[in-house]
Amino acid sequence: MDLQSAIEELRRNPQGIRFSELEKICTHYFGSPRSGGTSHLVYKMAWAGDPRVNIQNDKGMAKTYQVRQVIRALERLQEEHDN
Repeated sequence: MDLQSAIEELRRNPQGIRFSELEKICTHYFGSPRSGGTSHLVYKMAWAGDPRVNIQNDKGMAKTYQVRQVIRALERLQEEHDN
């Protein structure tokens, strides 16, 4: 899956993304998550500022606001790649 395809998939239906799919996308693009013994998976970003993406499983689904957080991080990753 290329970066643009991942972003489009998430944009199409941010309310209907399965947690397992979001986890696969995040791990592919951001590396292995850090887990502090909670239900949250935290992915470290390569840039300063807000250097992490946080996702959690909500009965098998990803939380919509966290999907949007991932979309923004993927867009930034794409911008940095294009420059």
